[in-house]
Amino acid sequence: MQVASVWNLFVTGILRGGLYALMAVGLALILGVINVNSFMHGELYMIGAYMGWLAHVVMGFDPIISFVFAALVSFIVGVVMEKVFFYPLRRRSKEEWLFDAYLVTVGLSFILQNLALAVFQPVFRGVPAYWEGSIRLSPTMSISIDRMASFLIAVIAIGAFWLFLRRTRMGMAIRAVAEDARGAMLIGIELDGVYALSFGLSSMLAGVAGAGLLSLIPASPSMGSVPLAKSWYVVILAGLGNVQGAIIGGFVVGMLEAVAYYVLGAGWQDVVSVFILILILLVKPSGLFGTEVKGVLER
Repeated sequence: MQVASVWNLFVTGILRGGLYALMAVGLALILGVINVNSFMHGELYMIGAYMGWLAHVVMGFDPIISFVFAALVSFIVGVVMEKVFFYPLRRRSKEEWLFDAYLVTVGLSFILQNLALAVFQPVFRGVPAYWEGSIRLSPTMSISIDRMASFLIAVIAIGAFWLFLRRTRMGMAIRAVAEDARGAMLIGIELDGVYALSFGLSSMLAGVAGAGLLSLIPASPSMGSVPLAKSWYVVILAGLGNVQGAIIGGFVVGMLEAVAYYVLGAGWQDVVSVFILILILLVKPSGLFGTEVKGVLER
């Protein structure tokens, strides 16, 4: 393999992996903090895509403002859904609420899809590009400014989220709840506030990913299935609920798919990815970076 080909594979894998990591981090956060298996994560991605289109195309906002708008709306949607659907469920179902919450996420997925179908119609809504032009990375490879900017926004979002978890009081509260919810409650951390914030942040990260990929994947009511599958793939590969592992896992999956596409051709990247996932789960069921299997079935 020539040096130019290796360089092209590396760049493609890194760009793809950054967006996979952004999609998966939010799902890992919900699993790690609240222990909810969310199947509406793809629809949160869809909301971000629609909000990016609405801000940039309909309202005429600058691309950066469009990303911020998509992030804010997605965050609000996540908090509202937690307060409207999951908070009452916790109060009524007590210790058994986790399995019921899984069913609620499935139901919300269908509701959001049909709501998008009614509001936006079965029409693809996208943008040709947020930014025009391209950057030449090597004599044989160039990349669009739009895709590079989307990758940088994904990296910035992940970095800001990581700093929030590590450097702020609320971030440390989220980590404490993820470690031991009962112990966190005993030292004065309000679980309801942490749960609402976690849902909001998870939704916001998915929304930013949806807006970032709008020029490549136009918004549509059924677009959430692929991001959901990719997010779950990265989270299972890395370890359920492991936020740091999901970041690394996203880049691992991106590189793996880029190599499989180059060596075997189009379509084979998914086959190879699933095959590798099966092998890893046979050898290490908790995932590459997981220490224990967390989830509803554990209870």
